[in-house]
Amino acid sequence: MPSSMGTALRVTVFGQSHSPAVGCVVEGLPAGMRVDLEALAAFVARRAPGNDPWGTPRREPDAPRIVSGLNPNGETCGAPLAAIIENTNTRSGDYGNILSVPRPGHADFAAWAKWHGAQDVPGGGHFSGRLTGPLCVAGGLALQWLEGRGVRVAAHVAELAGIEDEPLEALDNSPAANARLAGQMDALADGRRMPAIDASAGERMVEAVMSARSQRDTLGGIVECAATGVPAGTGSPMFDGIENVLARALFGIPSVKGVEFGRGFAAARLRGTQNNDPYEVRDGRCVPATNNAGGILGGITTGAPLLVRCAFKPISSVMVDQPSVDLTRMEPATLRVHGRHDTTAVIRAVPVVEAVCALGIADALLAWPADPQ
Repeated sequence: MPSSMGTALRVTVFGQSHSPAVGCVVEGLPAGMRVDLEALAAFVARRAPGNDPWGTPRREPDAPRIVSGLNPNGETCGAPLAAIIENTNTRSGDYGNILSVPRPGHADFAAWAKWHGAQDVPGGGHFSGRLTGPLCVAGGLALQWLEGRGVRVAAHVAELAGIEDEPLEALDNSPAANARLAGQMDALADGRRMPAIDASAGERMVEAVMSARSQRDTLGGIVECAATGVPAGTGSPMFDGIENVLARALFGIPSVKGVEFGRGFAAARLRGTQNNDPYEVRDGRCVPATNNAGGILGGITTGAPLLVRCAFKPISSVMVDQPSVDLTRMEPATLRVHGRHDTTAVIRAVPVVEAVCALGIADALLAWPADPQ
C-alpha cells in the first residue's frame, strides 16, 4: 500500500485512524532550515475539531512530535524528518456493525474487495481523514520553507451547502487585484474558525451545517486555494507539470472528487479571445495581465498567482438507515452508522489543502526550478 508523494521533496504518511499514532516521514528538506515548532503546532491545530458544534466529538490534541531530522538548535539536518501524532481518544467499538456491512459512499467495500477482510476497519483505517494530520505536519514545514522564499499560500471555503464565499482575487493579475488578493490572504490568516472571507457568508454556512446535522445528514463543498510569489518558469511539461503534481497530491485528501485550475471547467464555455491571458510589460518583465490560466501554462508557472479549487463530497457516515450488504452472508442488510463524525469535511480541509499545495509547490521548486539565464 504505497502512501507517498513527491520527487525531490518526498512525503510518506503512515498509520490508521485507531492505531497508536499516525505520522509522516519527509525526505528532501534542505538542511539548515530553522523550524518554528510553535508555528507548526498552531498550523496543525487548525485541522483539529476544536469545540465547534459542527465537528466530530472526538477530541484529539493533534500535537506533533518530531522524532528525527532536527539538530538540537532546531534546524533541519538533512536527514529524513519523521513526526508522529498520537491517537489518544479512539472508540473502536463504535464500528462493530460495519466490520462486515460496508458504509455506502465510504471506502469500506472497496478495501474489502482488495484485502478481503484483512483491512483495518475502525475509524476508516488508513482511509480516514485522521491521516490529514500528518499531511498538515509535512505541509506546515513546507510552508515555512516557502515563506523564506517569498511564497504565500492561503485557502478558504469557497462554497458550502450552495452558499458561496467571496472568491479569491486571483483570476486578474493587475496590481490592484494582486493587492486585493494580499488583503484577502491577510484576513484568512487571522485564525477564524470558519475560514470564509465574507463573515456573513460564513455565518450562513454555519447555519446550513447545523441544519444538516440536526437532520443527521452531511454536506459537501468547495475549497479554493491561491499561492503567490511562485517564480515564472517553475515546473515541467506533460506528466510532471504543476497541475499534475498538485492534482495527484490533492486527490490523496479523503473526500476530494474534483480539482480544477484557473477558470477550470468554465473555460470550456469560453472563446479563445475570452480565455487567453494577454501579456504586458511590468517593471521590466513580461507578465500576463489576467490569469484565467491560474498561473500555469504547459505545466510551468507564469508568475501569476496559482489558483486551484477542490470539490469535496459529503461525508459518507450519515446516521440514518441505508441499504447495504452483509459481506459474510452476501445478503441485503440495513446499516445505521454509529460513532463520532463530522457533518462536513470542507471546513477542516482548508488547512489540509494549504498543506498539500505547499508540498507540491515546494517539490516543484526543488525538482524543476526555472533554468538559470
